[in-house]
Amino acid sequence: MRIVLAALGLLLLAACGRAELYGKLTEAQANEMIAVLQRSGIEADKTSAGENGWTLTTAKSDFGRAVEILQSQGYPRQDFATLGTVFKKEGFVSSPTEERARLNWGLSQELSRTLTEIDGVVQARVHLALPEDAPLAEQKAPASASVFIKYRPGTDINGQIGKIKALVVNSIEGLKYENVSVETFAAAPAPVAVGTPAASAGGGDALVWALAIGALAVVGALAYPGVRRWRLRRQAAARRAIVPQDVQP
Repeated sequence: MRIVLAALGLLLLAACGRAELYGKLTEAQANEMIAVLQRSGIEADKTSAGENGWTLTTAKSDFGRAVEILQSQGYPRQDFATLGTVFKKEGFVSSPTEERARLNWGLSQELSRTLTEIDGVVQARVHLALPEDAPLAEQKAPASASVFIKYRPGTDINGQIGKIKALVVNSIEGLKYENVSVETFAAAPAPVAVGTPAASAGGGDALVWALAIGALAVVGALAYPGVRRWRLRRQAAARRAIVPQDVQP
């Protein structure tokens, strides 16, 4: 009995435990991810890790589903480099080719981050093809840009393509509107909670309660024979106390 109770206790502790989803998050990122999980019926918490940012945790029973939901919604968001970090001086003189490559990379990162801020956009990437300066060339090669957009299902992204192109064109010197291509792809829909709203809101808690009820049922089944023998012994003792014993002469 003691072994069974210990095993059930360990099982309940494992089910009630927490699992770390992501760490080193900003508080804003953690809040957004908690909101996404709560809309899908999964409870999550954030804890401060000091200089290491914030840590996001959920019930162990919800871990796999939580990761699936966050990935389908494009979380955690990518940390884009800024022009300030790209052109941070390291004490060495860069060649013109290196400087140009870093400029292209910084511009693409800035544009990608801006496009990610559009409502309904899950992920965005901007690839730039900017020609090198050739003062002696008779005709300069045209600049071009390719934009990748992954959007949340239900978002009218096609109505935003013109604005996306205009944003990229106005950010790159010498880039023409017709040389910008935008390709859009729908993200997979987020998994929906199954069952009633009350059950969905506490998927991990429901499992814990089920385990607890099962544990009580097992304990009751194992304890019943002992309790029954104890009751029979009491009833036999009570009958012996009522019925008088034969008196020996």
